[in-house]
Amino acid sequence: MNAVQLANKTNEPATKDSAVAARGAKPKSNLMTRTTVNFWLDTLLLIVFLGLMWCSVVVRFVFPPVESVKGWTLWGRTYDWWISLQFGLISALTFGILIHVMLHWNWVCGVITSWLGRRRGGKVQWDDGYKTLYGVGLIIVICNIVGLGIAAAVLSIHEPF
Repeated sequence: MNAVQLANKTNEPATKDSAVAARGAKPKSNLMTRTTVNFWLDTLLLIVFLGLMWCSVVVRFVFPPVESVKGWTLWGRTYDWWISLQFGLISALTFGILIHVMLHWNWVCGVITSWLGRRRGGKVQWDDGYKTLYGVGLIIVICNIVGLGIAAAVLSIHEPF
Protein backbone atom coordinates (compact mmCIF):
# COMPACT_ATOMS: atom_id res chain seq x y z
CA MET A 1 0.00 0.00 0.00
CA ASN A 2 1.52 3.36 -0.96
CA ALA A 3 1.29 6.65 0.94
CA VAL A 4 -1.66 7.98 -1.07
CA GLN A 5 -3.68 4.80 -0.54
CA LEU A 6 -2.79 4.83 3.16
CA ALA A 7 -3.80 8.50 3.45
CA ASN A 8 -7.07 7.89 1.62
CA LYS A 9 -7.86 4.92 3.84
CA THR A 10 -7.22 6.87 7.06
CA ASN A 11 -8.54 10.22 5.73
CA GLU A 12 -5.24 11.88 6.64
CA PRO A 13 -3.07 13.86 4.24
CA ALA A 14 -0.14 11.99 2.74
CA THR A 15 3.16 13.07 4.25
CA LYS A 16 6.72 11.95 3.98
CA ASP A 17 6.38 10.16 7.34
CA SER A 18 3.23 8.35 6.19
CA ALA A 19 5.08 7.18 3.09
CA VAL A 20 7.90 5.89 5.28
CA ALA A 21 5.38 4.21 7.58
CA ALA A 22 3.68 2.60 4.57
CA ARG A 23 6.98 0.96 3.63
CA GLY A 24 7.37 -0.30 7.19
CA ALA A 25 10.58 1.67 7.76
CA LYS A 26 11.39 3.99 10.60
CA PRO A 27 11.34 7.74 9.85
CA LYS A 28 14.76 9.26 9.29
CA SER A 29 16.31 11.03 12.29
CA ASN A 30 16.87 14.76 11.86
CA LEU A 31 19.82 14.96 14.26
CA MET A 32 22.35 15.99 11.62
CA THR A 33 20.44 18.11 9.15
CA ARG A 34 22.32 20.44 6.86
CA THR A 35 21.19 23.34 9.04
CA THR A 36 22.58 21.65 12.17
CA VAL A 37 25.93 20.99 10.47
CA ASN A 38 26.12 24.62 9.28
CA PHE A 39 25.23 25.90 12.75
CA TRP A 40 27.95 23.89 14.49
CA LEU A 41 30.54 24.66 11.81
CA ASP A 42 29.76 28.39 12.08
CA THR A 43 29.95 28.15 15.89
CA LEU A 44 33.32 26.41 15.65
CA LEU A 45 34.55 29.04 13.17
CA LEU A 46 33.49 31.80 15.58
CA ILE A 47 35.34 30.14 18.47
CA VAL A 48 38.51 29.66 16.38
CA PHE A 49 38.28 33.27 15.12
CA LEU A 50 37.95 34.64 18.66
CA GLY A 51 40.86 32.46 19.78
CA LEU A 52 42.94 33.76 16.89
CA MET A 53 42.13 37.38 17.74
CA TRP A 54 42.99 36.83 21.42
CA CYS A 55 46.26 35.06 20.55
CA SER A 56 47.20 37.82 18.07
CA VAL A 57 46.65 40.52 20.70
CA VAL A 58 48.82 38.55 23.15
CA VAL A 59 51.61 38.17 20.59
CA ARG A 60 51.44 41.80 19.43
CA PHE A 61 50.74 43.75 22.62
CA VAL A 62 51.57 41.58 25.66
CA PHE A 63 55.05 40.42 24.64
CA PRO A 64 57.80 42.98 24.16
CA PRO A 65 59.07 43.76 20.65
CA VAL A 66 60.55 40.77 18.80
CA GLU A 67 64.11 42.06 19.15
CA SER A 68 63.99 41.76 22.96
CA VAL A 69 61.56 38.85 23.43
CA LYS A 70 64.21 36.18 24.10
CA GLY A 71 63.62 34.57 27.48
CA TRP A 72 60.16 36.06 28.08
CA THR A 73 57.34 33.63 28.87
CA LEU A 74 53.61 33.86 29.45
CA TRP A 75 52.04 31.09 31.55
CA GLY A 76 55.16 28.99 30.98
CA ARG A 77 55.03 29.34 27.19
CA THR A 78 57.62 31.14 25.09
CA TYR A 79 57.01 33.64 22.33
CA ASP A 80 57.74 30.96 19.71
CA TRP A 81 55.02 28.73 21.22
CA TRP A 82 52.50 31.58 20.98
CA ILE A 83 53.48 32.23 17.35
CA SER A 84 53.03 28.52 16.61
CA LEU A 85 49.60 28.61 18.29
CA GLN A 86 48.67 31.63 16.18
CA PHE A 87 49.69 29.80 12.98
CA GLY A 88 47.73 26.71 14.07
CA LEU A 89 44.61 28.83 14.65
CA ILE A 90 45.03 30.49 11.26
CA SER A 91 45.32 27.05 9.64
CA ALA A 92 42.22 25.76 11.48
CA LEU A 93 40.26 28.87 10.47
CA THR A 94 41.32 28.45 6.84
CA PHE A 95 40.31 24.78 6.84
CA GLY A 96 36.95 25.63 8.43
CA ILE A 97 36.27 28.35 5.87
CA LEU A 98 37.12 25.91 3.08
CA ILE A 99 34.61 23.39 4.47
CA HIS A 100 32.04 26.20 4.88
CA VAL A 101 32.40 27.23 1.23
CA MET A 102 32.20 23.59 0.12
CA LEU A 103 28.92 23.16 2.02
CA HIS A 104 27.53 26.26 0.29
CA TRP A 105 29.00 25.58 -3.16
CA ASN A 106 25.63 24.97 -4.86
CA TRP A 107 24.42 28.33 -3.54
CA VAL A 108 27.62 30.07 -4.78
CA CYS A 109 27.20 28.52 -8.23
CA GLY A 110 23.51 29.47 -8.25
CA VAL A 111 24.31 33.11 -7.52
CA ILE A 112 27.01 33.20 -10.21
CA THR A 113 24.77 31.57 -12.83
CA SER A 114 22.01 34.02 -11.92
CA TRP A 115 24.38 36.95 -12.49
CA LEU A 116 25.63 35.46 -15.76
CA GLY A 117 22.04 34.84 -16.88
CA ARG A 118 21.12 38.47 -16.31
CA ARG A 119 24.15 39.67 -18.27
CA ARG A 120 23.48 37.34 -21.20
CA GLY A 121 19.74 37.88 -21.20
CA GLY A 122 18.89 34.21 -20.63
CA LYS A 123 19.14 31.51 -18.05
CA VAL A 124 22.49 29.80 -17.52
CA GLN A 125 22.35 26.26 -16.13
CA TRP A 126 25.34 24.29 -14.79
CA ASP A 127 25.19 20.60 -13.95
CA ASP A 128 27.02 19.13 -10.96
CA GLY A 129 30.02 18.16 -13.10
CA TYR A 130 30.64 21.74 -14.19
CA LYS A 131 30.18 23.00 -10.63
CA THR A 132 32.79 20.50 -9.41
CA LEU A 133 35.22 21.43 -12.18
CA TYR A 134 34.82 25.15 -11.48
CA GLY A 135 35.31 24.54 -7.75
CA VAL A 136 38.46 22.47 -8.23
CA GLY A 137 39.74 25.00 -10.79
CA LEU A 138 39.16 27.85 -8.35
CA ILE A 139 41.06 26.01 -5.59
CA ILE A 140 43.96 25.38 -8.01
CA VAL A 141 44.06 29.07 -9.00
CA ILE A 142 43.99 30.21 -5.36
CA CYS A 143 46.75 27.74 -4.38
CA ASN A 144 48.90 28.94 -7.30
CA ILE A 145 48.45 32.59 -6.33
CA VAL A 146 49.38 31.85 -2.70
CA GLY A 147 52.28 29.67 -3.86
CA LEU A 148 53.60 32.43 -6.12
CA GLY A 149 53.44 34.89 -3.22
CA ILE A 150 55.38 32.49 -0.98
CA ALA A 151 57.93 31.81 -3.75
CA ALA A 152 58.42 35.56 -4.27
CA ALA A 153 59.01 35.99 -0.52
CA VAL A 154 61.50 33.09 -0.39
CA LEU A 155 63.41 34.44 -3.39
CA SER A 156 63.40 38.02 -2.09
CA ILE A 157 64.49 37.53 1.53
CA HIS A 158 67.91 38.81 2.54
CA GLU A 159 69.99 37.76 5.51
CA PRO A 160 71.54 40.48 7.67
CA PHE A 161 75.01 41.77 6.84
